[in-house]
Amino acid sequence: MAPTRLAGKALRNRVIHASMTTELVKDRAVSDALVQYHVNRAIGGAALIVTEPLGMASRQRALNRPQVIPENLNGFRRWAGAVESHGCRLIGQVQDSGRGRHYAGRTHDAVGASALPDDLSWTVPRELHIDEIAALIAEFAEASRLLRDCGFSGVELSAGHGHLFHQFLSPWCNWREDAYGGDWSGRTRLVVELMAAIRGRCGDEFIIGLKLPGDDGIPGSIGVAEAKAITSILTATGDASYVCICQGAHARSLEMHVPDRYGERLPYLGIIRELKAYAHDVPMVALGRITDPAEGEAILRRGDADLIGLGRALVADPAWLVKAASNRAHDIRYCILCNTCWGTIISHHQPVACVNNPRVGQIDEADFRPETAPVKKLVVVIGAGVAGLEAAWVAAARGHDVIVFGASREVGGKARRRAPLPGGETISSIYDYQYAAALRAGAVFKLGVFATLDDISRLDPDAVVLACGSTMIPPHWLPAAEAEYVLDLRSAMENVAKLKSRQPGTAVIFDADHSEGTYAAAQTLNALFDRTIILTARDTIATEMQLVTRQGVLRRMAELRIQVATSVEPVWGDGLESGIIEYRNVYTGDRETVEDVAFFAYATPRRPNDELLRPLRARNMQVFVVGDCQSAADLLAATASGHVAGNQV
Repeated sequence: MAPTRLAGKALRNRVIHASMTTELVKDRAVSDALVQYHVNRAIGGAALIVTEPLGMASRQRALNRPQVIPENLNGFRRWAGAVESHGCRLIGQVQDSGRGRHYAGRTHDAVGASALPDDLSWTVPRELHIDEIAALIAEFAEASRLLRDCGFSGVELSAGHGHLFHQFLSPWCNWREDAYGGDWSGRTRLVVELMAAIRGRCGDEFIIGLKLPGDDGIPGSIGVAEAKAITSILTATGDASYVCICQGAHARSLEMHVPDRYGERLPYLGIIRELKAYAHDVPMVALGRITDPAEGEAILRRGDADLIGLGRALVADPAWLVKAASNRAHDIRYCILCNTCWGTIISHHQPVACVNNPRVGQIDEADFRPETAPVKKLVVVIGAGVAGLEAAWVAAARGHDVIVFGASREVGGKARRRAPLPGGETISSIYDYQYAAALRAGAVFKLGVFATLDDISRLDPDAVVLACGSTMIPPHWLPAAEAEYVLDLRSAMENVAKLKSRQPGTAVIFDADHSEGTYAAAQTLNALFDRTIILTARDTIATEMQLVTRQGVLRRMAELRIQVATSVEPVWGDGLESGIIEYRNVYTGDRETVEDVAFFAYATPRRPNDELLRPLRARNMQVFVVGDCQSAADLLAATASGHVAGNQV
């Protein structure tokens, strides 16, 4: 990827790290962890990094953002100096959420273009007065100047994703009749004036990026036609250094903001191509589900865009570009588009984390290679799923002799069962990477072998890693005598995979799991049976998922006409022998029946398969318990716990 220039500043290549909140801020100031995260991406080869939204106006002082205020400027100098010393440009993001909110509840001090409710949270903002707009522009411009003086190369104005500037641009959100509303000239005025103010304060050699909506997914708001007008007006002034097109808003279209693994690849690219012609030759950034270096190269080669914007891909592997440039694309830990990173920062307010990168933000994260262990050991890993494989490759790379037992003849464990279902194609990259890394490091695999206590004892290992997974617990309403005949959903889907044609009747899932794999299974069943019904004792489904991917589940279940019955549980009765399942409302006891049941399975909480733990410890063996064998959770916990064990053993 050839070098280029923006606002007179050299960029060593065409890769931009798109803005991502990290939750690494400490006391609204620049922390060591925040600096380290960005330094790692600079070491990994990014040419420019856009920070998370900064606190740049007085109304933002209470937000947990790095605040651009005099007492914090030394931190900003340290941040810029550390990143730019590695040949990478650092620019700050200028953003205000306005009425937009994607947490539970409403924002009670929100401001906006007009006093109209947010489409997701129903927050109604106070309409900004003209003098308040002028004051806000002045504050953003002055904060930009302070960033420039601290060594930042520029700023990016976030005018997409349903945030404040987007709200001014949109006819759906902006019903003003003054100079900042009415027509396109009025609705774009705030952004035009803000760019001019920043350019006036910071000079010509200061990057001003624009993130603009290409399609926000809201009828009557901004689609491609409206985006063409906005892009043309905002790039005609000559103040913008680049344009980045995004999608989605604070609405049911939030899922468009970070497209997951269920949709098409490169979902923004068609719109980006169209809008490039309206950008007055201002460099265009391609963004949206770009995960493979070959995809980025093809976009640049075709001239679809001038720069490549990566967010989640550089969380998964900060050395994405370095590895690609050195013919090591096989060694990249790829983003699987699960949006777990989004969930950690938005849903849980925890530091950004990644299923495929257990070392996010650590000092040795970029192109990580484990340190050699001081003493070589024999390590036995029981289980060849994601947690066991992570422990195995790290331990082997540290120089240990590693033997891995896997009950299945293939690696991947339960993740491998998930991979063939809708939205599962990316999951295989987790265990494919781990398995290849373990083999390169010399680990020995004994697959198709169910290891017993005696098998382990005969090897006399120095340490054992238990990664035996977990088993769904039969629901309380299922008679114990029938529990062995009624399968959990994971086991039942193995039988479904053998079906070659459509089947008559109804597929029924009892859902007490509420994680993403359950609904991928429902999609598969819906394609094979006459209809599919999900029963759940909760008042909705997918409650264990982060909002941005949960929206996609709700939409797909509706589009596929998969029936969802909430606040119900089965009344077993004669069970499946009659082909009838009866279920009752958990509050009223009212009953309904499904009379043509051809498939039934349950998805429930899981108990760890830790039967070997006590016997091994009784023989005074050092035991590490990882993944679901430690506590049934998700892929993030599996790789994280396996990685820790591999480094500790």
